[in-house]
Amino acid sequence: MKRFILPLSVFIILLMFLGIGLRLNPREIPSPFIDKPAPEFTVSQLGDPSKTISPKDMKGQVWLLNVWASWCVSCREEHPVLMDFSRAHVVPILGLNYKDTRPEGMKILNDAGNPYLLSAFDADGRIGINYGVYGVPETFVIDKQGIIRYKFIGPITPAVITEKLIPLINKLNHA
Repeated sequence: MKRFILPLSVFIILLMFLGIGLRLNPREIPSPFIDKPAPEFTVSQLGDPSKTISPKDMKGQVWLLNVWASWCVSCREEHPVLMDFSRAHVVPILGLNYKDTRPEGMKILNDAGNPYLLSAFDADGRIGINYGVYGVPETFVIDKQGIIRYKFIGPITPAVITEKLIPLINKLNHA
């Protein structure tokens, strides 16, 4: 009987960890970048390679950085939601066109509309790596001081906007 106690105890502990893990939301994975300065970059704009964009350009305002790509099916799902959100003028949305080509990225924006104030062009994915991106779409909320306050993994939905983003953006704008 005693020889079964240890395996049974280990089995029960594993079941507890499994139960806890099943209740976690995979879209809200803790990021080591939360409450840290947004990584700096200066890169050409997707629509105009002669112009650059940098997070420094956004200092003093709350903004979103949405990482997207033309080859990303989930990004296409998210696109109409971002279009509606951008029309509400709640917050500036910057795009980060990730591991894409200029013609394909611009085709999406020309065909489906452009929700972005500007889009940075990250052809080799280095900026995305610096932000801890491991899949697209991902969206970051960045405060007036350039600090990352929230990261959402996956396509933004109307529920995410009303339940998570707008309350946080309002709080950051009044801080």
